Amino acid sequence: MTKPRVATVLYERPFKSVRKAVELSGGLPRLAPGARVFVKPNIVFWTKAVQFPKWGVVTTSRVVHDMVRLLKDHGVEHITIGEGASLLDPKDRETPRNAFEVLGYNVLKTRYGVNAVDIHDRPFKKVDLGDGVELNFNEDILESDFVVDLPVMKTHAQTVVSLGIKNIKGTIDVASRKKCHSADPEKDLNYMISKLANGLPQSFTLIDGIYTIERGPGFDGKARRSNLLVASSDMFSADKVGSVLLGYQPSEVPHLVHAASERGRTTDLSDVELVGEPIDAAARKLEYSFSYNESETLPVLMEKMGIQGVSYPRYDLTMCTYCSLMTGAIIMSIAYAWKGEPWADVEVLTGKIMKPTPGKKTILMGKCLYEAHKRHPDFNNMIAVKSCPPSPKAVVKALHEAGIEVNPAIFENLDKAPGFFMKKYEGKPEFEESFFRVE
Repeated sequence: MTKPRVATVLYERPFKSVRKAVELSGGLPRLAPGARVFVKPNIVFWTKAVQFPKWGVVTTSRVVHDMVRLLKDHGVEHITIGEGASLLDPKDRETPRNAFEVLGYNVLKTRYGVNAVDIHDRPFKKVDLGDGVELNFNEDILESDFVVDLPVMKTHAQTVVSLGIKNIKGTIDVASRKKCHSADPEKDLNYMISKLANGLPQSFTLIDGIYTIERGPGFDGKARRSNLLVASSDMFSADKVGSVLLGYQPSEVPHLVHAASERGRTTDLSDVELVGEPIDAAARKLEYSFSYNESETLPVLMEKMGIQGVSYPRYDLTMCTYCSLMTGAIIMSIAYAWKGEPWADVEVLTGKIMKPTPGKKTILMGKCLYEAHKRHPDFNNMIAVKSCPPSPKAVVKALHEAGIEVNPAIFENLDKAPGFFMKKYEGKPEFEESFFRVE
């Protein structure tokens, strides 16, 4: 049996490095001129209010441009770039349009005739992924003849790494994304993620590791210039190599373990043909998890501040993206509200399965926890944020009701907060904004 080939290439020059990765991997088949190709970058987050750290968060426009140009050189006429970014307001359509404009996708449309679509504006179709898992996928990707998957090489606070398979989550609808964060311990997030590629047409994966990120997947992680590209016609094999480059054996990544089992594959690289740069020389261990105290009830930085009387238990796999977008703001607001006097034993719960602690003042963050505990005998002692995603105003009201006088301005300006993280990259020439433009 022929082993899937995976090429690891150093990014050195525009276009030539991407072309080298594609050629070494043998990943692009001969496509008919009439073939419909769907290109899936990763735009995990976007705001049009401020410039924010995109390095290691968003697929570089450099790689997207080079891949489109290469497809055109192969005679492909019909190319669609599609993505469904996670936003504070899932109904927001202006922000994705701004992302496409800033990232240069509209230039690609003018120059090459590429079509760029926000998948939330497009129809969805239910797909049976096996074992009773059904999710709603964007029809454009399902009806394409070929998929080019362009994930970022990053760690992920819940799934350890986010690579090719995980990137496909951006093509399912909001209800399906929430469904992936299941409370079922057997069919948890990692199990659901492992199945995302099952219903796709033939594909090619090019992992963009020009920039990587530690403690991803968002702008609050630590970006690095890594100058790596990983390419393969086998998405699972590409992910195994990408995982090793981030410092994790595939056996340490639960969704890759599930995927290996379903495919009858190994959880090491013994069933992969490696070409290009030596993996061991290029690998760097990047932490994926934010640090919590020993009891997992408070981030370490908050404990070091001496904060008392409040607990914010570590997030679990059931907390979906739309609640996680609010988490950083809540933690920051509590930290800024700390004046040295302990609060009245408050706990802030997230996800779908956390249980209220008797005797504590409990804030239930989001509709899922409200639905889970609204018939609890002590529900009158709880403060519920019932909206999905959590409304910033409702979050402020709940924290105030619990006696934590957070500053409402933090939540009124959530779209500007990512700009704060730009400071740690100032004056560092390796972090080039030009990678996210199409010249």
